[in-house]
Formats: sequence, C-alpha cells, structure tokens
Amino acid sequence: MRTVLLTGTPVVVSRFVFGTAGLFNSGSEKTRRRLLFSAADAGFTHFDTAPYYGFGLAERDLSCVLKQRPDVTVTTKVGLYSPGGEEQSAAADFMRKASGRLLRAVSRPQVDFSLSRAQRTFEGSLRRLGRDVIDIYTLHDPDLKLIDTDEWLRWLESLIHAGKVRTFGLALTREKAEPFLAAGSQLTRFIQVHDSLDTREADILTRYRKPFQITYGYVSASRRAGSPLPVSEVLRQALERNADGAIIVSTTQPSRLSQYARLVDERTHAS
Repeated sequence: MRTVLLTGTPVVVSRFVFGTAGLFNSGSEKTRRRLLFSAADAGFTHFDTAPYYGFGLAERDLSCVLKQRPDVTVTTKVGLYSPGGEEQSAAADFMRKASGRLLRAVSRPQVDFSLSRAQRTFEGSLRRLGRDVIDIYTLHDPDLKLIDTDEWLRWLESLIHAGKVRTFGLALTREKAEPFLAAGSQLTRFIQVHDSLDTREADILTRYRKPFQITYGYVSASRRAGSPLPVSEVLRQALERNADGAIIVSTTQPSRLSQYARLVDERTHAS
C-alpha cells in the first residue's frame, strides 16, 4: 500500500490507517490479533488506537504486531479513559460493554484532561503497546476550555525532546476543532478530524490553511445518510478528497483487507 509523509510531521503512514475502535467486536484475543497481523500483511503500516478502545484491550492487542513489525507506526490518545480502568480482563470488558447497551453510563468514557492523569496514562500506553516511542500522540476529543494549553504544550514538547513522542496534536470533530484553530493553538500542528462526503466537515482545515492529515468517518457517515454508494466507492471518493493524507478504516473481516490496498493502487494509477 502506498505511503505518505503526513504534512508538518516526521511520520510516514499508509494511505489507509487501520482503526481499532471496534476491534473488540471481532471476537477472541486470538481472532483479534490475527486480524491485526492480517492488516499489516495487507500493507497497513499505521494503526490508530486509544486507551478507551476495548477498555485497554486494543492497545494490548496491538503490542504483538508492534513487537514483531518494528516498521509499523501507531497513534494513541489521551483524555478519554475506560470506566473501570485500562487493565481489565477481556471477560470484564465484555460484561461492561454488554451492560452498557442497557445502561450507557456503565460503558461511557471518563473525561479527564488533567495533566497528572495524562502523565500516568502515557506511561500506561507505552507499557500496553510494548513500545518506547509513540509516533502520534493526540488529545482525544478535547474541549478548548478544558485544556491549559501552555501546560500541555510544555509537557508534550518535553516528550518529543526525550524521544518518547514523534509528533502530537488533536483527534476530534469539526465542532471541537474550530475553537483550537481560531485560537491559533500550537496543538493544531497535527489534526485528526471526522469528515464525510456530504457534509465535508474537514473543510474547516482549509479555512484555517491547515492540511488534511488523517481523516475518518466516511463509511459510517454514508450509512447514516442513507447513501446508495457501495463502500468501495465511498472510500474511493474519500481518497480523492484527502489526496495527500491518510484515512482511518476498520473491519472485522480479514478478507476485506486486501480490497483497501487495491483501492489505493487504483487511485495511484488513476492520478
């Protein structure tokens, strides 16, 4: 799969990034890890995760791939945390997710943008991922009013200086991104933002002269809108829309992984 250097960062990623938000839905630990290795075999060189995904299991599952594939890179996040903590067993995670369908508070993320919590979480992510360095470290869906920007910037810059993070920024929606952009926050050096073919939320980046780096949400937005387009066409148009960056996709079916690489090849030849 073709790779790109994300504008304004030192990080090279595959045009499609494998997202792990729904990884837990693919089944057992063995099945989940087989899916991740299959993604790497299909050409995915970058994985997106967070402490909240699978209540910590997504980071732990990724550790095997990251250990055996040192060329693979990763994004993880800070600010949204798992109810019950990130070290729960798979059985406890399953029970919490099942209960959350009836009582949402049971599985709702804990929001905490205190720096003391972030520092503890960072070390936990390194441990769960089995890595000494996080390639892209983002604040997970933050509100500007919750962030002491200078304090956060000093800490994040110290992580880069120590060689523990390669770049940092924000992972969020358009509504939450605009206050950071309007304020000229240095946290916007990297932005991972929700986008869709119909609403085109990521155009907020163009308005503030920011590049498209990593975008996500195209297939789910298309389904919600009742679009008749097949998934392959939605992703083909997404590649055209974000022509110089990368797009997060996910699946629980290994058989679909090679289709992503073919879409990138088709887009490359067409251009």
